Amino acid sequence: MTLPYEAVAPRRAFEVASADGTRIHVEEFGRTDGATVVLSHGWTCSILFWAPVVRLLAPDFRVVAYDQRGHGRSAPPATRKGYGTGALADDLQGVLEAAVPDGERAVLAGHSMGGMTIMAASGREQVTRRTAAVLLASTGSARLLGSTEVLPQRLSARWLRRALHRQLLVSPLPLGPVTPLTRAAFAYGVLGASPTREQAVFTAQIVHACKPRRRAAWGRVLSVLDLDAELAGLTAPTAVLAGTHDKLTPRVHARGMARALPHCVGLTELPGLGHMTPIEDPAAVAGVIRSLAADHAGPSVAGGADSRKSDAVAEEKSA
Repeated sequence: MTLPYEAVAPRRAFEVASADGTRIHVEEFGRTDGATVVLSHGWTCSILFWAPVVRLLAPDFRVVAYDQRGHGRSAPPATRKGYGTGALADDLQGVLEAAVPDGERAVLAGHSMGGMTIMAASGREQVTRRTAAVLLASTGSARLLGSTEVLPQRLSARWLRRALHRQLLVSPLPLGPVTPLTRAAFAYGVLGASPTREQAVFTAQIVHACKPRRRAAWGRVLSVLDLDAELAGLTAPTAVLAGTHDKLTPRVHARGMARALPHCVGLTELPGLGHMTPIEDPAAVAGVIRSLAADHAGPSVAGGADSRKSDAVAEEKSA
């Protein structure tokens, strides 16, 4: 029996050299003749993070996923200058140029730092001409430390919460082996109100696999993130999705992005879910991707979309 959190075997795997020479690991799943979906994961994750969503999309789409630099099987940057949103945009551009031929367009879906990657690349002609539509899932464009809710407001002053949240991002301390304690900590910090044991185990395994110094280097980038200008330049039809119990990027970010986007096509809020929405409700995330593909990437991908959407999705259209 195949479980939703097991890795999906790729149809092919290859590497792309980014602008600074960093090698980016890419995997392709699903159909050779389907519309293309490109998945960009978040901080401390890897291609494996997308397995539940890939499993749902692969029967109908050509799905491309890649490891962000310093994550999974992608190489770390050679210098500190290789850590930054510009470098993430370089990597996405390289993947799109390799995976999406001229004249074709893909649906781009980014979770957390993966969404920030898409924002960072918004003004690049090589990216925009290969983009049919975008999903920004559980992410934000700026001011992350000021809104993070991992530490409850009632427990400390705002300045102290901000300092402690920054320390959580930039700490290079190793996490050690996965234990019941770390599973519980991740369940509290990044999952929703009622996560399953399988979701907690899967999340902990993925985050523990990220090397501590690379985790800390990207945490420093996130602690000073400011992509508001790039968000305003994201002109592709863009859907926004968030869990109502997200402590890392609370839904205030989703609502703000929905207002600021030039072409927002919907805001989806998933009741009770946390930051790891593609793990917690992959059917909801896949459903939004299917809708984007049906509306903006041609009619050939529309079949079966409605039947695969989660009944739990609650949609709010921004004013």
